[in-house]
Amino acid sequence: MSDQAVLHLKGPILVGPDEVRDELWVVDGRISYDRPGGARDVREVRGWALPGLVDAHCHVGLGAHGPVDADTAEKQALTDREAGTLLVRDAGSPSDTRWVDDREDLPEIIRAGRHIARTRRYIRGYAHEIEPEDLVAYVAQEARRGDGWVKLVGDWIDRDLGDLAPCWPREAAGAAIAEAHRLGARVTAHCFAENSLRDLVEAGIDCVEHATGLTDDLIPLFAERGVAIVPTLVNIATFPRLADGGASRYPRWSAHMRRLHERRYDTVRGAYDAGIPVFVGTDAGGSLPHGLVAAEVAELVTAGLPPLAALSAATWGARAWLGRPALEEGARADLVVYDEDPRADVRVLAAPRRVVLRGRVVG
Repeated sequence: MSDQAVLHLKGPILVGPDEVRDELWVVDGRISYDRPGGARDVREVRGWALPGLVDAHCHVGLGAHGPVDADTAEKQALTDREAGTLLVRDAGSPSDTRWVDDREDLPEIIRAGRHIARTRRYIRGYAHEIEPEDLVAYVAQEARRGDGWVKLVGDWIDRDLGDLAPCWPREAAGAAIAEAHRLGARVTAHCFAENSLRDLVEAGIDCVEHATGLTDDLIPLFAERGVAIVPTLVNIATFPRLADGGASRYPRWSAHMRRLHERRYDTVRGAYDAGIPVFVGTDAGGSLPHGLVAAEVAELVTAGLPPLAALSAATWGARAWLGRPALEEGARADLVVYDEDPRADVRVLAAPRRVVLRGRVVG
């Protein structure tokens, strides 16, 4: 046993959706359900304990105009940590944030490399902007740079059409996704529109971000293929403002964005009811602040997900999907403690009592 203080958490400990324990111990940064022998410096923490929260769509190192400096990225990561987010799937960033891996006080990041977009079909400064003939090569590059994920921009406004439109021919997308899978990476895509989805799913994509265009005829296809969605409802809430800003120049696009916003809750509830995996993501970075994970869980409940399902989408279920442990024996002690039961009211997540990262109380 090292000199690090032993933590004794007096529960309830929410080990899983259907498993609750009375207490756990943190020894040398790891979880144990057995009292350690010879423990002298013991710190006791009481409350309702959950695995560290997961933001499965977040952008550390990204600002409104592209990459940010390390000090700003650090503040972003610390804001997420203070909100209880201890595991981030960074769904595209132009910044090199590998230095975060050496910081014991910052959340773990699972990277998807940099966004890959069609030329002049995404936010300036965010993505590699390329043409379809280069897609396979860039997907291979970002698969090697990332942590098992690659991020495509599946659709964006086509200024000639004045509306959302797919970015990639089906053949190019299929070849690129196959290459990512060959390299051991999963592929996700930013998609707002309806007409970008079928080709990507049939091409073998693993996940879709936002998925506002998911319709009744597409839901069975997603469910059959096991394609997950990360709705980012706190981001979709900005659609009316975006629509207002573009209404005079792109009225067709503006009306489309409003329709997508109006049916957002029905879309998510329909996906969940059909068995499509749904996970929590905030789209923090860029235009949205960090630390919004509790608000996104609450939005999923508003959309009609049972509270326990919405909670799992940010904890046990999300960690399993990303290949990270929760509160299992021997797992790294990343957990959040609350004064009240978050299963009874997910709004409790907005006020962590204690945050434990790598076995140390950091908040």
